[in-house]
Amino acid sequence: MHTVWKGSISFGLVNIPVKLHAATENKDVKLRQLHKDCHTPISYKKVCEGCNQEVKDEDIVKAYEYAKNKFVVLDQEDLENLRKENEDKAVEIIDFVQLTEIDPIYFERTYFLSPDSTGAKAYSLLRKTLEQSGKIGIAKIIIRSKEQLAIVRVYQNALVMETIHYPDEVRSIGDVPNIPSEQDVVQKELDTALMLVEQLTTTFNPEKYTDDYRNALLELIEEKKATNTIATSDNQRPIPENVTDLMTALQASLEKTKKPATRKRTTRTKKNA
Repeated sequence: MHTVWKGSISFGLVNIPVKLHAATENKDVKLRQLHKDCHTPISYKKVCEGCNQEVKDEDIVKAYEYAKNKFVVLDQEDLENLRKENEDKAVEIIDFVQLTEIDPIYFERTYFLSPDSTGAKAYSLLRKTLEQSGKIGIAKIIIRSKEQLAIVRVYQNALVMETIHYPDEVRSIGDVPNIPSEQDVVQKELDTALMLVEQLTTTFNPEKYTDDYRNALLELIEEKKATNTIATSDNQRPIPENVTDLMTALQASLEKTKKPATRKRTTRTKKNA
């Protein structure tokens, strides 16, 4: 399992070397966009709207827009130093609370915590402590240049860390339009609704719930493959002239597919077909 972050967690004088692993994955079926006429995949490029030209990664800087078209440019060196100042610190559990005290609206993403080679004993100690106390730990951690508020709790036989939103990241319920004020409810209607809830009440079993749309989409894709309802691009990427054998060609193809994955997320303009 891929390691997202490596460091340590401490509570009191106990220090636990740990690794962080993503606990969930997105199972969405990804669909490509093709040019309707020739079925060639549509690519994207980074374009400067002012110069109307493509921009290379090394010519891009980060900035904060504090007013319309007014920016504070941030040097990469400054951002890197700021990140290191915080990221090098151990994650300290600063409070212990009851899990029921945190509304689910605060939860963001879950990570598995595994002990490093020397941290098994301290890891087991924290796990047992949380189990017997019935509490969870509140901590802070820097992940991908962002300081996250997080909780540490026990899940089955492992420790998990769940990042949670800060209070100012949760929007006010007062901003939601058209929420009705308290109204009188007819007792007969309420009794019927409560009876329906009681009839539908069961024990939560996650295996019971499936993504019906995704399954239907995959079945449709397989059906079209089986009936040869497929599209092939008329425009094949040319192989470089210096490619002289199969292994070199495969390696060159791998390198090409890696490049888009390493690009930083930014606003892009669709390339003209």
